[in-house]
Amino acid sequence: MNNLQMLLKNGLSPKKIIEQSIKNNNPVMGNLISLAEKGDYKAVENFARNIYKEKGGDFDKDFAAFMSNFKK
Repeated sequence: MNNLQMLLKNGLSPKKIIEQSIKNNNPVMGNLISLAEKGDYKAVENFARNIYKEKGGDFDKDFAAFMSNFKK
């Protein structure tokens, strides 16, 4: 029996196995998953905005430009 089969046999779903792996190996992503699970979508949005800003983007400006493509 391989490790995955053993984890599945012990009642862990594939989703939980992946979540635990991410949380153990990448604390930032683990925190992000926890925020989303708690329903703290504002914190998740702020995280995404900060990453976008670090990459040199202005989300509000870029999103407005994107949405202008759909106006009639």
